[in-house]
Amino acid sequence: MYTNRIKAIRKEKGITLSSLAKLTGVSAGYLCHLEKGTRKNPSIEVMNNIAAALDKTIAEVFFE
Repeated sequence: MYTNRIKAIRKEKGITLSSLAKLTGVSAGYLCHLEKGTRKNPSIEVMNNIAAALDKTIAEVFFE
């Protein structure tokens, strides 16, 4: 089941939304939508970039 923990992990690590956007190459607006759940089903490339920036696996960020 798809659930994402982007915001929780980002906060744990003390990373701002704009910093995460710079690290991932994904816009802050799109990240915000993903965090809120108003956008779902990001591409595997986007999931990989976010997971790598948070030093987690895709499964840890998007499916736990």
